[in-house]
Amino acid sequence: MAASIEAKLDPRIMIDASHANSRKNPENQPAVLQDVAQQLADGNHAIIGSMVESNIVGGRQDLIPGKQLVYGQSVTDGCIDWPTTVETLDTLASGVKARRATNKAKA
Repeated sequence: MAASIEAKLDPRIMIDASHANSRKNPENQPAVLQDVAQQLADGNHAIIGSMVESNIVGGRQDLIPGKQLVYGQSVTDGCIDWPTTVETLDTLASGVKARRATNKAKA
């Protein structure tokens, strides 16, 4: 990001709440996104979005021949469940609203 600022570019970033940012533990994603929401509320304009590993059922499952899959549960990366996703999106929305209010006050 420093290089883009030095080049006088307007930096824009999308934050992946999963993988390394959550230490590969999907249960850490809400804390990551809480931090993102706070950065938004503090007026950070570089953040344009976030990615989260989410599904109806939290966690993940293995593909095992002959074993019934759990509907709504990932077979790839571990995910947060739907109720946690809704709470997390509400938190992010609050951060966006706070940033917009700050922008209006400055205008």
